[in-house]
Amino acid sequence: MAQARVGYVPGVFDMFHVGHLNVLRNARLACDRLIAGVVSDERAAAVKGQLPVVPVTERLEIVRSVRYVDDAVVEDVDEKLEMWRRLNFDVIVKGDDWRGTPKGDKLERDFASVGVEVVYLPYTVHTSSTMLRQVVSERIAANS
Repeated sequence: MAQARVGYVPGVFDMFHVGHLNVLRNARLACDRLIAGVVSDERAAAVKGQLPVVPVTERLEIVRSVRYVDDAVVEDVDEKLEMWRRLNFDVIVKGDDWRGTPKGDKLERDFASVGVEVVYLPYTVHTSSTMLRQVVSERIAANS
């Protein structure tokens, strides 16, 4: 019997939207068991320059409740390879906005060294947490 192929999909998953649902659904197609890494508040702030709107405990619960996800964990490290050391997954799934970028190239090099496949999925350009945050801010400003 073949061993189950474990996938890992990291993300902030702030202000959960259809783009998040799509990436989780499509990530599940690349594996038998899917683990979602929900980036901690501190890591998200360091990378994006601001705290997520929804706290990590709530984002974790939301992502864990999606039927395509078998488990959700907090990603609280700088390096994705450290998450591999913790979880021992076979494939990592990222948005194709990483492909061909310095961070995507590093991701591919790091994971090639341990035999993990990198799968890119289409990034949902028309919806993002950043866009949602901007729309909400604009509406609040307009109503003030």
